[in-house]
Amino acid sequence: MNELLDLSLVDWSRAQFALTAMYHWLFVPLTLGITFILAIMETIYVKTGNPEWKKITKFWMKVFGINFAIGVATGIILEFEFGTNWSTYSWFVGDIFGAPLAIEGIMAFFMESTFIAVMFFGWEKVSKRFHLVSTWLTALGANLSALWILVANGWMQFPVGMQFNPDTARNEMVNFWDVFLSPVATSKFLHTIFSGFELASIFVIGISAWYILKKREVIFARKSILVSAVFGLISSVFVIGFGHFSTQQVAYHQPMKLAAMEGLYQGKNGPGLIAMGVLSTKQSDPEYKQLKNFLFRVEIPRGLSLLAYFNTTQFMPGIKDLLNGNSEHNILSAPEKIVRGKEAIQLLKDYKMALDNGNADEATQLRAKFMSDDFQKNYFKYFGYGYLKSPTDLIPSIPMVFYSFRIMVMLGTYFVFFFLFAFLWVTRGTLDKKKWFLRLAIITMPLAYIASMSGWTLAEVGRQPWVIQDLLPTVAAVSHIDASAVQVTFWLFAFVFTLLLIAEVKIMAKQIKIGPKDGGH
Repeated sequence: MNELLDLSLVDWSRAQFALTAMYHWLFVPLTLGITFILAIMETIYVKTGNPEWKKITKFWMKVFGINFAIGVATGIILEFEFGTNWSTYSWFVGDIFGAPLAIEGIMAFFMESTFIAVMFFGWEKVSKRFHLVSTWLTALGANLSALWILVANGWMQFPVGMQFNPDTARNEMVNFWDVFLSPVATSKFLHTIFSGFELASIFVIGISAWYILKKREVIFARKSILVSAVFGLISSVFVIGFGHFSTQQVAYHQPMKLAAMEGLYQGKNGPGLIAMGVLSTKQSDPEYKQLKNFLFRVEIPRGLSLLAYFNTTQFMPGIKDLLNGNSEHNILSAPEKIVRGKEAIQLLKDYKMALDNGNADEATQLRAKFMSDDFQKNYFKYFGYGYLKSPTDLIPSIPMVFYSFRIMVMLGTYFVFFFLFAFLWVTRGTLDKKKWFLRLAIITMPLAYIASMSGWTLAEVGRQPWVIQDLLPTVAAVSHIDASAVQVTFWLFAFVFTLLLIAEVKIMAKQIKIGPKDGGH
């Protein structure tokens, strides 16, 4: 196993991966949602035979194509970074993490890339129904790609269905269905794809609102808004529902993340839910510099306990409980977990040394001890803690987690009402008169991206210091490379990704200005 490395290397590797992931995520949610909007629009065209719907479909298809091309480029780089920057991680979990990534490439991406060709170039060359099937399969393929990526990510947050092999120092999958149907993975997938549907719906409504304000292609815009408002309204309800399910999984499996996102420092029975609040720069406890006081907060009594457990009296541990332990509620202290993690690491080293020295009997005994149920349950379970220097390393960035959660929730609630009023006014034929709402729709477009990015910030920053929950911290997962090499590629990627983003915005803006009348065919 890798030893601890230079912290600057860890920080730059994290920064590079975060940069790539955030740029990639600028394109993914629009792809997830707009493909289904396209499929719905084309279905209406096939059912009604109305050429207006064909024109509408072809216009949004061209917008999708621009977005899809850039998204693929950034996504490929992400997968290479696992090998270049995170080789210890790749070795440690490659037998598990590689499986969903392989399925994503072989099944989902190939299906998507095959039928996307028919979708773009098959007009007038294949039958209407075959073209429609191709559009639906493109949408399905795009979302199946997300499924396998999110299954892999969910396993990192809640590792199940595997067993550690001390001979190879790798985790090996023993139950595919435990990995695939993990409650963390399923809640993450459903919450993520419906948020993508929501974002795409807002995008289509925002662009359509611009056309109405410009008094261009008004019929096209109204029809686009009608489909997107219905699709978005349904999706926004599911986003909230699966978001609640996801929060429950965090409470069960990642209590430190929940405590950080709620600013819960000391555990209590039936804690309240902080609807809104502002953290100060002053420490709430001199022993823990990461814990900050609140300048103010608006709290819903017992709301957090009800949200997470459907129980108004449930005990929920705070950050101090998770660090210092709580014998009443069977919470082991962080220092004790670190000691047990170090024992697990040392036993693995002793076993490897016995093998290298040819001591077969000793190696057999050490392996049996390592693989015993008692050792796996009480020591290997905390394997990753052995790489931590201090218990306070377990505390994620509280301000980032706390604020990102509230930004996501507040914007998600706003989107429900946004879709509702868009649907009501477009069906009543009064939307054209609501100039303020049409302008608001344009402003809402970037808000959808902010909400989406906030969700991923919460998910990924909130689980720090872990790459794999409890088993492998970020500090022990990086490759043995020079930090300066990562710095160079960081700035190179930042430059290239920014150019790609600018190029997409310009190309997309040009296509939107041309409009469906001239650009849809």
